Amino acid sequence: MLLDKLLSNLSVHVMPFAICSLSQGWRLHLPGPSGLLLHFVLEGEGVLYGPKGDAHPIHPMHLSVVPVGAKHVIETKGMATDELRIDSPPAGDKVCEIVAGSTDNAELVIGCGIIDVRYGSSMDLFSHLTEVLAVDLSNVPQALTSFQGIMEEQSQAIAGHDAMTAALMTQCLVHFFRRLPSEGEAAVPWLSALQDDRLGRVVDVVLDRPGGDYSVDSMAEIAAMSRSAFSSVFMKSFGRSPMSFVNHIRMQHAAQMLEVETMSIDEIASTVGYASRSHFSRAFKDHMGLPPKDFRAERTYQ
Repeated sequence: MLLDKLLSNLSVHVMPFAICSLSQGWRLHLPGPSGLLLHFVLEGEGVLYGPKGDAHPIHPMHLSVVPVGAKHVIETKGMATDELRIDSPPAGDKVCEIVAGSTDNAELVIGCGIIDVRYGSSMDLFSHLTEVLAVDLSNVPQALTSFQGIMEEQSQAIAGHDAMTAALMTQCLVHFFRRLPSEGEAAVPWLSALQDDRLGRVVDVVLDRPGGDYSVDSMAEIAAMSRSAFSSVFMKSFGRSPMSFVNHIRMQHAAQMLEVETMSIDEIASTVGYASRSHFSRAFKDHMGLPPKDFRAERTYQ
């Protein structure tokens, strides 16, 4: 089953959360997030307007997913007469609070946080998302418990809190995927593609061995499809060619190794399928915007 496949290959990282509180009659303008943004309604009712003005009614225990870079608006139920504009996301390593109006008479309270969700640690499941996805989790009491646990973990610096928040968020995402309607799945191309066993086999092989010697023909053979049919279905499902996908996974894998591994750049290049360091460096810079050495130095500095 797709959900079982996702769970066995899911990698989740949770950034510090914020609590957004809105008094009656207030509207909150939020900037486009730098990563995938979640809004989980803890109290009250309101409306979330997506980047195209699409309106999503929100209620307690509604979970909304906002695409990277999508400016959006949250307002309380009824006519909004006051507003607060946030130009940049809050900084810090603990839960912070954004208040539109007063916390003494908050009508709408939402837990907000940026997360990174990957399949096989290299494939961002939501990278092509362009619209807001909203799922009602009001019949899943465990979801509320998980979100409360995430915010409690982030409010105190204790050992293992990163692992705990990732585990709790994974539980929430399981419920999210279980209840995501079919039109929502269509908005996440790679999620839909994984339901095709033929494409799924190719994805798993590339993720497991990003440095393998791949061609469209070899991947079509793995999928047990003709070259033309495979290329067509793959492009339709992933929005990129098979070899572009391979290159993307290689660069994502290389970026992760540059951040956390002590391997040399030559070793990383070889691991992701490049015999030449110079060729790898050019490809990495084209994809990530920085040469490998500068990318590693920047992440180390952070």
